[in-house]
Amino acid sequence: MQSDVGGVLSAQVYEVIQVSSIQDIRDALTKAKKLGKKISVSGASHSQGGHSFYEDAIVLDMRRFNRVLEEDAMHKRVRVQSGATWLDIHEAINPRQLAVRIMQSSAIFTVGGSLSANAHGRDPSEGTIIESVESFRLMMADGSIIDVSREKSPELFHSVIGGYGLFGVILDVDINLTDNEVYEQDITVMNYQDYPKYVEEHIVSNPESALSIGRLSTAPERYLSEMYALTMKRTNEPLTEALTKLEDERFVETGKLMFGLARKWDQAKNWSWKLQKRLYRSEDKKLVSRNNAMRNDIEFTKYRDPQKTDLLQEYYVPIERFVPFVDGLREILQEENLNVLNITVRYVPKSHESVLSYAKKESFSIVLLINHKKTPSELNKLALATRKMVDLSLEQGGSFYLTYQNFPTLEQIKRAYPNWDKFVQFKQKWDPEERFMNEWYARYTR
Repeated sequence: MQSDVGGVLSAQVYEVIQVSSIQDIRDALTKAKKLGKKISVSGASHSQGGHSFYEDAIVLDMRRFNRVLEEDAMHKRVRVQSGATWLDIHEAINPRQLAVRIMQSSAIFTVGGSLSANAHGRDPSEGTIIESVESFRLMMADGSIIDVSREKSPELFHSVIGGYGLFGVILDVDINLTDNEVYEQDITVMNYQDYPKYVEEHIVSNPESALSIGRLSTAPERYLSEMYALTMKRTNEPLTEALTKLEDERFVETGKLMFGLARKWDQAKNWSWKLQKRLYRSEDKKLVSRNNAMRNDIEFTKYRDPQKTDLLQEYYVPIERFVPFVDGLREILQEENLNVLNITVRYVPKSHESVLSYAKKESFSIVLLINHKKTPSELNKLALATRKMVDLSLEQGGSFYLTYQNFPTLEQIKRAYPNWDKFVQFKQKWDPEERFMNEWYARYTR
């Protein structure tokens, strides 16, 4: 039985194959064709809508297919197998004073998974991950291998990145890097209405701003009204041995405790918000390398409960529509009585390269972490509330991320992603037997 990370969606798969070589993949495809089975591709399996499994399918677990194949310091490029995580890349490139250009806020995800979701990060000068990809090799359903880049097979390039593993198996990827730099941490607390202007003046228009993320308060005392911006600013400080050393997660137990309390009591959310501000202020002006700044904590968010789960949702709204979106979001969350633990905000430059592009304009990404009961009736309530939030983002000229629950309707997907029908056509063209399949795609096409 395969399940999503939230423990909501599951499927009884035929077999899970631990991939360690290209031949393993080719053999699995041969077996799938012989048996009439589908293939699903799995990395870190942190998507929440069944993107990495399908009922009675053969699942390829890519996590052992994780070698760093080449580090090219001169051209600031690395070639890795698709099962490698960003942590693996950090270990390989850090001694060469190189750093990752674009990745999610956590480094535990696989490269193949990040490409398949076309993830974005915290660098205001960078768009989605497709912009840092030079080329990759893709194994098709018949076992053949295609070199894919903007020049070679551009249709596949723009479809596979952000294509959720539905066109083939990504084998290895050439990724462009940047320099590892030393940043100074800056914390600014403000009213949410001031955030768009702050971002425009202090982040987007400021060449010293390197990484940035905002957090909206979910504490009842400051509910979606107060927020802070955590910004990493470039310095001329040298990369000392102490700054270069890669750091592990900190405050894991404290984070687990505060999250655990916040799931149960509103007062704990007030305490948590005050503690967050105190902790970050204590580290104001702290120096950190780019690689370490991109190794964000995630361990403390792990949560296992037979009755409840933590679910993520992500919406994109144009910069100028941030305030009305937050106002509408606050109203929906309070009406639906949703237990929101955390809301982060990131600036996302517009990006149109992926067929399923979500950043149609310069936008804010608003990510919600919601604790919710897993009973069918309660999940149905959350699904209805989600559709309200999706409609809100669409009314503001925005979009939503496809990596989470299958709560939005097909109509909402088509409004948010005008190229949806083209994406389906490309899927049928490159994989006419639909050998590659997952629960998410099947939900909207069958």
